[in-house]
Amino acid sequence: MTTTALTRVQELQDEWALVIGSLDETAVRAPSALPGWTRAHLLTHLARNADAVGNLLTWASTGVERPMYGPGTARDDDIAAGAARGSAEILADVIASGERLVDLASSLPDQAWTAPVRGRGGQPMTGADALTLRLAETTIHLVDLDAGHDFTSACSLLGGYVDDVVANMIRMYLGDLPPIRLTDGTHTWTMADGSAGLVTGTPGDLLAWLSGRGPGDALAGPVPEFKSLV
Repeated sequence: MTTTALTRVQELQDEWALVIGSLDETAVRAPSALPGWTRAHLLTHLARNADAVGNLLTWASTGVERPMYGPGTARDDDIAAGAARGSAEILADVIASGERLVDLASSLPDQAWTAPVRGRGGQPMTGADALTLRLAETTIHLVDLDAGHDFTSACSLLGGYVDDVVANMIRMYLGDLPPIRLTDGTHTWTMADGSAGLVTGTPGDLLAWLSGRGPGDALAGPVPEFKSLV
């Protein structure tokens, strides 16, 4: 599983390199689809997330605790400071940080993928979960970049890992989940006890709703309102 997942991480990294290759200074300073964030903020976040996932993989490999981000406001402070850099430095950082992560993941021993670590919110994870987290980040934020991808095209890059990404998002969520089941016609996921019924949609529409990027209008079934999983 992990070798194939890493290949998918690399493919998404390659897509990011292709998309951002055409961005100039003006485009980098333009708003992203995330309220309050320019593309510079989003790109910086993606780079620091690569480092953060790398911290988890190092933890999984060595057994020595290495949190995703520094204490307090360190994550947000790093994003704000990084977004003030020139566009060339920001774009190079996205590429270099992604390559560092792939190189690190490629060198991990097998036992690291099942070793316990903790996510940013304290959620129990494994090394394999950390790689799935990176898949989610690079997929969802490719849409947030607002540079040509929607959830349909972004999810196509995930392939069969839509199942892993959605399941991992649900499992790691710390809030109250609505008691529904979700299906894209191929996979089915259960939230809470699933007693309130079945919600159907395409992988892209389901991921957009779960991540708070869409109201769920394209979904069929008892679609509830709830706080996003992202």
